[in-house]
Amino acid sequence: MSDTVTREDAAGVTTLTLQRPALTHAARRDLLAAVQDVAGDDSVRVLLLTGTGRAFCVGQDLGEHLQEMQSGVEAPLSVVEEEYNPLVLALAALRVPVVVAINGACAGAGLGIALAGDIRVAAAGAKFTTAFTGIGLSSDSALAARLVHSVGGSRAAELLLFPEPFVAEKAAEWGLVHRVVAAEEVLGEARALAERLAVGPTAAYRAVKTVLATAATDSLEQTLALEARLQAEVGQSADHREAVEAFLAKRPPVFTGR
Repeated sequence: MSDTVTREDAAGVTTLTLQRPALTHAARRDLLAAVQDVAGDDSVRVLLLTGTGRAFCVGQDLGEHLQEMQSGVEAPLSVVEEEYNPLVLALAALRVPVVVAINGACAGAGLGIALAGDIRVAAAGAKFTTAFTGIGLSSDSALAARLVHSVGGSRAAELLLFPEPFVAEKAAEWGLVHRVVAAEEVLGEARALAERLAVGPTAAYRAVKTVLATAATDSLEQTLALEARLQAEVGQSADHREAVEAFLAKRPPVFTGR
């Protein structure tokens, strides 16, 4: 698609690959456009997001940022509202599963983007850091909210106030990533999970993501009402009928995503 983000499609899985470790204006715009394209493409049943080389994403391109500050650009951090927020919202709005293959270093906004996915596979020994206070900034890319939901308020405060690096194995222990594999196996492992999801009940996955998006903040009554509405909708899907018929016939179901 561009020199910052590439797209590959195969068997219902769309793979977006970040071609540079740091996020420039161009990279953020290109990634947002790619995610929006995925959202509007009914043939996509799973998104796989990864990076290249030794880094997944290290967040803001500080070289570009410093140039803007030195050149007198007014409000250089308006990019948070203008570029980061739309990107995070677009990722959150995706109704297909998002698998993130963290092939290397993951920092700052890169960590926020990774946590916007549903399933994360990380390279053994890959370094993670919240990074922001290390450069005198507060968090963006919904990192604070994602951390609170993932590891709790106490550990989130520690990770944001003291941005020391931690490795993938510790991230897995805390629940920030789901699987840790050798670096050369990350993309293969993530793709295998994506392919497994791509042949699954897409409408059911969409409903699960809808419930999970508000489960931490909704009341019990709200969650029950949402589940009831979604269950009624998904219950009309061809995939649900196929799964029930397959179960009774003692055969594997063949899901079509409808």
